[in-house]
Parts: sequence; structure tokens; C-alpha cells
Amino acid sequence: MADTEVSLLEYLDLSQLTCLNESPEHTLKSIVADKKRNTGGAYVLSDADEQLLITLPFNQTVKIRSIALQSASAGQGPRTVRLVINRPALAFDDVEGGAAGEGKGGVVQELELAAEDVREGRKVPLRFVRFQSVNSLHIFVVSNQGGEDETRIDAIDVFGQPVMGTRDVSGLKKVEGE
Repeated sequence: MADTEVSLLEYLDLSQLTCLNESPEHTLKSIVADKKRNTGGAYVLSDADEQLLITLPFNQTVKIRSIALQSASAGQGPRTVRLVINRPALAFDDVEGGAAGEGKGGVVQELELAAEDVREGRKVPLRFVRFQSVNSLHIFVVSNQGGEDETRIDAIDVFGQPVMGTRDVSGLKKVEGE
């Protein structure tokens, strides 16, 4: 089978989606609820400072090859991003101060995004070998392009493929009496 790269947003488990430090008016759900790349006017905006901690849970195991983060505001677009995988719960304390590796918070990769990549929403390749069996992807936005007080993300996309042999069980319900 050829390794085809597709958007993994269709495999999101929206009921488990979280974003720490998001503005109540501009939420993560508003840009990923359709399970496809946001092209409308919605965006997620940080609240107290420039940091965001986004949790993207999948309804089946996936392999991730690249991600794309897009912002219409050049200075507010993400710059330094740390990626963590497969953690049931994550707080800012878990990921602050840790560089890539099995150190602080299990950060698997740290990215420095170029302003053009964020403005155009370009795919940023990941170290594929580290993202072979992902149930949840946590994106910690450490800083933004212009050192602004708020970070803005207009679109997020994650690319790769579902792992064959796993299936979506999120819609299954227990039958009474069995």
C-alpha cells in the first residue's frame, strides 16, 4: 500500500478536544469543528498571554507526517511550537522549559516556524519516526512571531495516515443486559 498523506482532521474526537488559555470568544472548536481545514472567518485567540496548549485527540491511531498552522495576523502567528503525543492530560507546567527529547513533559519535537510558513499555512514536516502511533497530539505554542500579547491561529491541519487495523470506537455504546 502506498503511503498516501491525507488530512487527519476527519479523525478528530471533538468531544475530547481542549485548548488551554483560549479566549472565550475565539475557541479552538470554532476552527476544527467541521473536521476540515478552516477557510472561514473563525480563529482561535490566546487569552492571558501568547501561549496556547492545544490537544487534538484522534478517534483512532494515526501516523503524522506534517502539520500546518496558519494565521492571518503576521505578528500573532505561532513561532516556537513544542509537540507532545499520547498524554491523557497536559498542563502548561508539563511542557514549559523542556526542549525536545524525553525530558520535560515528553516533548517529541520543537519547531521554529517561519513567518511565511504561518502566513501561507504551509505543511511543516515532522520527524516521522517519532509520530508512528499517535492517539493524541498536543501543540504547545510557546511564542509568536512578533512577541505580541496574543497568539492567533486561523487554521490547523495535521497530515499523515490512519494506522490500518485500528478503528473508530467512539460511536459504540454499551447495550443493556449484555
